[in-house]
Amino acid sequence: MSKTLHRELMDKNGMLQFFISSKYRLRRHLMMILLISLTLYNSDPEYTEPTETFSRIIALFMFLILVYTNMYLLVPKFLFKNKHTTYGLSVLVIIVISVIIRRCGGYFFVPSVRLDPNKEDVGILPFSFIIIILISASAAIKLFQQWMLDVQLIHKLKQAKTNAELEQLKNQINPHFLFNMLNNANVLTKKDPDKASQVLIKLSDLLRYQLYDSTREKVFLTSDIHFLEDFLNLEKVRRDNFDFLISKEGNLSGVQIPPLLFISFVENAIKHNNDSEKLSYVNLFFDVRNNELFFKCINSKPILKAVKSSSSGLGLVNIKRRLELLFPSSHILVIEENSETYSVMLTIKL
Repeated sequence: MSKTLHRELMDKNGMLQFFISSKYRLRRHLMMILLISLTLYNSDPEYTEPTETFSRIIALFMFLILVYTNMYLLVPKFLFKNKHTTYGLSVLVIIVISVIIRRCGGYFFVPSVRLDPNKEDVGILPFSFIIIILISASAAIKLFQQWMLDVQLIHKLKQAKTNAELEQLKNQINPHFLFNMLNNANVLTKKDPDKASQVLIKLSDLLRYQLYDSTREKVFLTSDIHFLEDFLNLEKVRRDNFDFLISKEGNLSGVQIPPLLFISFVENAIKHNNDSEKLSYVNLFFDVRNNELFFKCINSKPILKAVKSSSSGLGLVNIKRRLELLFPSSHILVIEENSETYSVMLTIKL
């Protein structure tokens, strides 16, 4: 069952909640007792008073015993455990016992108290059919309740698994990013202490964002873009032959997204565009319109290709998995590559 369908069933439909929620249990039982009582009350009388009233009270208690025995004993003990043969035999025994009780009652209420002494008592087949209807209806209610509870449990387990996987993926991204930046700062402390100081200051801002803002479920798009800008500025301090551009179009204010959604794309772009021969660049484009967020990342490619390591592409694998979990049917990811550039285009429905 999809998340949308589950939400519609469980959150918007109060009738389903009435049938499965424990807080409505007393109301459900009272409604069932009232329904059976009204059915008996509106049936044609067979006996004179007060015999007719006693007969209907006995019938009410007998029907309730049948219903509750089936719902809270037979169905959980046999039907839920797939013991269908035992359940069928138990129902058959109940029908036989009910017919015997009915017959004994017919002999007890002598014809002298009947409204029509010539009218025969209800036959075995019609009476058995009534019992079968009661048992089937009560079993259907219990099966429906169990099905809805199973749906809720499955949904909660899937949600917990998804949240755990998302958290794991985000934790895989953060240490990788921090390792790169600390390594850069370590190198610069020997070559250029002033630049190293700038790197550490900017790194503290990035850490603040990662340690606090990125722990939230959603962050403002403008905050995430500012984080990327700090990250790219940090790279520009480290590399003289590097430049970047961030373009923002549309109404970005108020738009919220999962944190650290684009950093893997940017990290990947920087990792694979380092070129000692010419100026390398990373250009980012953000556009929000018609309830859609369009993101594009273009980076230059070096003349000499770097040797791919075993961990190459880990960030892209992580972000693809995150997108599948966060936006299973509302995102489009396109990756294009040519001899000079590498492009990532992501469209998300907000």
